[in-house]
Amino acid sequence: MTSLASSVDLAEDREGHDPKPKLDHPLDIRALLVFLAVIALGLAFTAWSIYQDLLESGAPVTTFLPFVLLGVALFIALGFEFVNGFHDTANAVATVIYTHSMPAPVAVVWSGFFNFLGVLFSTGAVAFGIVSLLPVELILQVGSQAGFAMVFALLIAAIMWNLGTWWLGLPASSSHTLIGSIIGVGIANALMRGRDGTSGVDWGKAIDIGYALLLSPVVGFVSAALLLLALKFTVRKPELYQEPKGQAAPPWWIRGLLVLTCTGVSFAHGSNDGQKGMGLIMLILIGTVPTSYALNRALPPSHMAAFSKASHEASEVVETKAAGYNVLGDPRPAVTNYVAQHQLNEGTYPSLAVLIRDIANQIETYGSISKIPFAAVGNTRNDIYLASEALRFLAKDKAAELSDADKKVLKEYKDQIDQATKFIPLWVKIAVAIALGLGTMIGWRRIVVTVGEKIGKQHLTYGQGASAELVAMGTIAAADMYGMPVSTTHVLSSGVAGTMAANGAGVQMATIQKLLMAWVLTLPAAITLSASLYFLLRQVM
Repeated sequence: MTSLASSVDLAEDREGHDPKPKLDHPLDIRALLVFLAVIALGLAFTAWSIYQDLLESGAPVTTFLPFVLLGVALFIALGFEFVNGFHDTANAVATVIYTHSMPAPVAVVWSGFFNFLGVLFSTGAVAFGIVSLLPVELILQVGSQAGFAMVFALLIAAIMWNLGTWWLGLPASSSHTLIGSIIGVGIANALMRGRDGTSGVDWGKAIDIGYALLLSPVVGFVSAALLLLALKFTVRKPELYQEPKGQAAPPWWIRGLLVLTCTGVSFAHGSNDGQKGMGLIMLILIGTVPTSYALNRALPPSHMAAFSKASHEASEVVETKAAGYNVLGDPRPAVTNYVAQHQLNEGTYPSLAVLIRDIANQIETYGSISKIPFAAVGNTRNDIYLASEALRFLAKDKAAELSDADKKVLKEYKDQIDQATKFIPLWVKIAVAIALGLGTMIGWRRIVVTVGEKIGKQHLTYGQGASAELVAMGTIAAADMYGMPVSTTHVLSSGVAGTMAANGAGVQMATIQKLLMAWVLTLPAAITLSASLYFLLRQVM
């Protein structure tokens, strides 16, 4: 009996001094019921919002097939955000859990709530940056079978890769995955149309985003390492740079800093990553119920004056460039070809001039966006999208020979017409916020363990956790301001590795090799998956 009691005491003593956090907690049935209730309320609110929008548009409902497709597509899109939530939770909570600043159950709920708020207060710039990567012909026909095949293929491919890397405990990038899926659809679409596969992607935009994704791990590693070194030089408190003593919480000021950085990363993650789903949901809505969502009917009447002025000035600039050429017939194919191929020819400016005049006539005839009849909404939206994308490419096209003054005029016009198409209803933000926020509370343990235990050779210290989180929070917030999707996962995990190196703890090369492999394989794997799915879906749709 004495021997048994001594063994128990020894085990309890080891547990008390073990710095590893307690990650296993019994399921609370009350929490489960609340979780399911929030899901039910979110779905009901989404359905009610769509119903109200349809009533306000006044469009007749002739068949229920579009609403069946809408339901399936929204379920998959919100499913992507849900998986994104639990796949990326570790980015925010690993450091507070492994420094004992917050218990694991509290940390994931806290992170979920601020992910929710981040989505609600997001700008929408990232959402439409993602959409602009998609093939223009599919966006113009998003309600067609090809359009639905595009949305289903890229979302299902992204979910499959995210689930696979989560199961292996690898913190791969959801942003990386989604962009790879979009590129795969673009390549497959171009090949199926008999064109070169490289013509199906806006490579200029993809390269810009690729730079952001590829540089983010380097920024995370170097910045977090330098920040930790600066912290060690200015704040000379040894306990900051040593592993926690057993299960004890850190001093209040360290704990406050770590909770603050966890909050900031959660909010920034919601603001940046949540927008990717928003952009795709807007495409789904435009394709299934264009009468309600193709154009922003909430624009005030005062918008007309600014639009008319900008339209007139833009017409003068484009028509000057088009002098000497006339367009016979429909101008849209020539503008579509320029947006798809990025090759300026003698028909581009004349066709764009006609298109700008047509847009002005369509809107000014009815007096405002809200008064355009539902039968014409889809066409007006496509014309505005084409003109906006053409102007975006012309601003970067050296062959366009536009002066700075010309670019300014065209940008002001582009900003005016974008207000009509680049909008996100509040209920879409709320639905995505619920999906992402609830997702952070599920399945977080696998990747939290990788970030907290398997990157460095020693236990995460308070200073390392704060440095890595501060860098992640700042990087993601900056990317959100500039409308660039960066990888929260890459920034945080590389930041942890950087602090381990700076602290002299060393890194576990086996884990780093796996992370690098996931980093390298994510794009080609997502491209292959989505291209294959798109091809298969086009055979049956």
